[in-house]
Amino acid sequence: MSGAAGLSVDVHLSATDLHRALEEDVRVGLTSRPKSIPPVWFYDEEGSRLFEVITTLDEYYPTRAERRLLELHSPAIAALAGADTLVELGAGACAKTRTLLDAMGEDGPLRRYLPFDVSDDFLRSAAAEVLEDYEGLEVHAVIGDFHRHLDRIPVVGIRLVAFLGGTIGNLTPDQRQRFFFDLNCSMLAGDHLLIGTDLVKDTRRIIAAYDDGAGVTAEFNRNMLRVLNEQLDADFVPELFEHLAVWNDAEQWIEMRLRSTAEQSIHINALDLEVHFEAGEEMLTEISAKFTPEQVADELIKADFVVDGQWGADEGDFLLTLAHPYC
Repeated sequence: MSGAAGLSVDVHLSATDLHRALEEDVRVGLTSRPKSIPPVWFYDEEGSRLFEVITTLDEYYPTRAERRLLELHSPAIAALAGADTLVELGAGACAKTRTLLDAMGEDGPLRRYLPFDVSDDFLRSAAAEVLEDYEGLEVHAVIGDFHRHLDRIPVVGIRLVAFLGGTIGNLTPDQRQRFFFDLNCSMLAGDHLLIGTDLVKDTRRIIAAYDDGAGVTAEFNRNMLRVLNEQLDADFVPELFEHLAVWNDAEQWIEMRLRSTAEQSIHINALDLEVHFEAGEEMLTEISAKFTPEQVADELIKADFVVDGQWGADEGDFLLTLAHPYC
């Protein structure tokens, strides 16, 4: 454990671990058919900046819709959860849950905040800002991967575990069920889970959110290639790949892809790997599943959660669901 005065930090994922994970994901993903790279590798400094811009675009409704729901319903959520500890999975800039922190501390027993993410430096900086802004709040950051380290999150107080931003939609159904099951096993009686999910709606609106007119999402998508160039000494030419956003109706998710505009071979020197792309060949970089309220409840129930409440179904854009483990 380490940290500045007043800030505790547990590190379960080092920079070396992350680099090895990148190498494995790229080796497996680019030698598979079809090719794919997980979306976690979007987020270097430039990728994070571009995503922040995306959240301000007119077409990108999810961030605004979720923020509005949190502003309207955080007091009710905090009252139902009765928690004194907020755990935020995929905390990033720790911005989304300030509304929850405020609601939990208004009339309740808020004592501590536990942000959890893979990015060490970024999370430390964001957690330090929260510590400065909330007098008397204990802040304990955890650097880890939610696929591997959920059981490392400190079990202290009565916890509200928040997984917001629709990030759960980046997982396939099998991955979601494993995640919910693992999370349930790490929770105690009295703990609650708050999950944010994007809802099924007019597919034209969904596609526009992932293919904005200004081309910011296209640059965000192509930036992954720059990450591979920098981290793995690859020689992708991002301009030779075009951004696609495609609705998969059978799976009820949007797919972001990169399509090679020419036949080309890419050298990934750090892996001693050469990858060939045919002209028109596509590489999957992200899925983002959309849900119905009934589907969210069903997936939670199958993982032995009890649903306490849902907010946002009537508006139809985004959904917040509060649940607790069945004990």
